Amino acid sequence: MGDAHRIRFEPVDIEIEADEGETVLDAAFRQGVMLMHGCKEGQCSACKSFLLDGDVQMGRYSTFALADYESDEGYVLLCRSHAYSDLDVELLNYDEDMIRAGLPVVTVDTEVAAVEELTHDISLLRLAVTGDDEFKFHPGQYVDVTVPGSEEHRSFSMANLPRVGGSELEFIIKRYPGGRFSGLLEDELRPGVPLSITGPYGTFTLRVSTDRRIVLLAGGAGMAPILSLLRQIAAKDDFDREVVFYYGARTERDLFLLDEIAELGGRIPGFSFVPVLSDAEWSGARGMVTAVAAEREASLADCDIYLCGPPPMIDAGLAVLEERSVPQEQIFYDKFTVSAEAG
Repeated sequence: MGDAHRIRFEPVDIEIEADEGETVLDAAFRQGVMLMHGCKEGQCSACKSFLLDGDVQMGRYSTFALADYESDEGYVLLCRSHAYSDLDVELLNYDEDMIRAGLPVVTVDTEVAAVEELTHDISLLRLAVTGDDEFKFHPGQYVDVTVPGSEEHRSFSMANLPRVGGSELEFIIKRYPGGRFSGLLEDELRPGVPLSITGPYGTFTLRVSTDRRIVLLAGGAGMAPILSLLRQIAAKDDFDREVVFYYGARTERDLFLLDEIAELGGRIPGFSFVPVLSDAEWSGARGMVTAVAAEREASLADCDIYLCGPPPMIDAGLAVLEERSVPQEQIFYDKFTVSAEAG
């Protein structure tokens, strides 16, 4: 490791210390400062910020995330930035409440407690934290799970609520043929198999300092963080905001956890659930989930919108929200990427 330097973030007036051998984003995670982020690998622009003062060197990144002219002007990606002096950094995309409510990122050991089939291609994975470790997280966050026998990892959102002692975690995972991790769910990830996790990451969390109506949209395994948020809302005795949940799937056999969603909805005043099927004849809503939501929601600009699912769904949803002039600060999304290399 190299020398340590002071990093000051404006306009939130927060300081951390970063070693030259770690990225600024990792240093923030280590100290419980939850800056906005996405891929953590220089492929998106969620952590793009402006360097006001100091010496930064960046590792490799995609010019789709940071164009050359932006780099020349002083913009940086915090997930690729190493500090070689004290820095002053202006955050461009931030939520001050989330930043200050961050939890330190830690690595803990777990073991598989159970694997259950939810649909023909989606599994529920339960992990038990082993030893004396405790794992804390906010509903809607995710962890990196190390692929057994490798240094690779895959990212999955927790579907459950944090529990006292942090003893168990639940994940909803889509299985892909040849998937380095998901491909192990059918045979190899049996109870007792050890797995290492690192987290929590993510800012896809419930914003409570508003009384706006909540619109939730999910597809596939994007159910996981949405389910965690629904469980959080249902546990609140004084929650009085209207909530509507649109869930997109291909056919009826791809719908799951309907009984629990109904039970949770019974504890949330003003809750409604709209399953949307894209490839089936049935009596319910049909089409793309983002299009159905746009058709049914007359005043999206007055709502807080939470989207989680595969990239095409998120991109389509963001385009709709831009057309409807929904303010950026009311849009929260978690874009699930697919890693399905043959093992």
